[in-house]
Amino acid sequence: MIVTLLVSTGGAWESRALATLTEHPGVVVLKRCVDIDDLLATASAGQAQVAVLGAELSGLDGTVVDQLRQYGVRAVAVAPDDDVARARAHRIGIDAVVAADRIDELADAVVRDPGPALAAAPTVAPSATPPAAGRSRLSGRVIAVWGPGGAPGRTTLATALAAELARRRLTTVLVDADPYGGAVAQQLGVLDEVSGLLSAARLVASGSIDERFATVQRRLSDHLLVITGLPRPDRWVEVRPGALAAIVARARTEAQVVIDTGFSLEQDPAADVGVRPERNGLTLESLQTADEILLVGSADPVGLARLARAVAEAHEVLPAPVLRLVVNRMRPTLGWRESDVVAMLDGFGRTVGVHFLPDDQPAVDRALVAGRTLVESGESPLTKAVAGLVDAMAGVGEAPTR
Repeated sequence: MIVTLLVSTGGAWESRALATLTEHPGVVVLKRCVDIDDLLATASAGQAQVAVLGAELSGLDGTVVDQLRQYGVRAVAVAPDDDVARARAHRIGIDAVVAADRIDELADAVVRDPGPALAAAPTVAPSATPPAAGRSRLSGRVIAVWGPGGAPGRTTLATALAAELARRRLTTVLVDADPYGGAVAQQLGVLDEVSGLLSAARLVASGSIDERFATVQRRLSDHLLVITGLPRPDRWVEVRPGALAAIVARARTEAQVVIDTGFSLEQDPAADVGVRPERNGLTLESLQTADEILLVGSADPVGLARLARAVAEAHEVLPAPVLRLVVNRMRPTLGWRESDVVAMLDGFGRTVGVHFLPDDQPAVDRALVAGRTLVESGESPLTKAVAGLVDAMAGVGEAPTR
């Protein structure tokens, strides 16, 4: 018996749909929902298996379809007999579409093969791939730059890394996904009235990310593109769960991807998962999406203690993180050798290496004042160290000493 929800739209097909569903011996109509909010609230109770709704229902997008799947509810759309509405339903993840003039086939679509459709539903789990992205070839590498609080240099490293990859003629997309208000645009002198991240999230929801992805990127050079971050910290709520994974999946089909993340992975135990996003969920999703995580911390005692805790935290929340530690602002006045720092960090969790960046404030200041990348600002000890880091990630040169 398939328990079904029907969303009221006022369409001419609705009364006939209700009749054909109630007459089918394998279908029970649990409730007629008045709108999307009512549908999601009812679906969250876990009693229904299928939702029947109009393909042109107000507020229906890919995020709603994903949330229904998280509740174990498969969507079946009723569409006017035109290719546009049918294609849009498929783009936002609805596989079952019934023409309004063939409503007698609705009950069969409801009871047809519900199990595998639910089993294959995308979620915000580490290996999740949004429907549109799942049909694309994954070619580019995704690198997330993460680090604990205290401004260890996440954005500086992310922009330098992306610029170095672009210098090597690798098309690279730099994504600012810091939920506390990113600074990539300001650091690179990009004056952007519209947030690239928010625009891209809206394209994901509407199912048009594949066709319009180029419109949310800013091109800084032949090989470097940027998706700017949140214009204000309070707008993190506009990026729904799964949106960033879809953006990154689309970007990696044609480029390397570097993600500048936030600092916290703390989850809100009172949050209603699937209904609204969590602020730190954007950072967690960045790490789940990445092929490799650069965990950056400062070289002082406080920074190293935070870095060690972050290693342990990553292993707690991620199933098998590929971590590469980057100790930033390493300087002789600390009185430590690199081997001393490696010994301090060893034992807190498995990593693939420890790398060091020098305290090169003049180079950073030149780039910041000019609104340029470190690579554009000329060669320096810091740019050489970043190039060495990229070589190590590519398997060039000697592995770091453990």
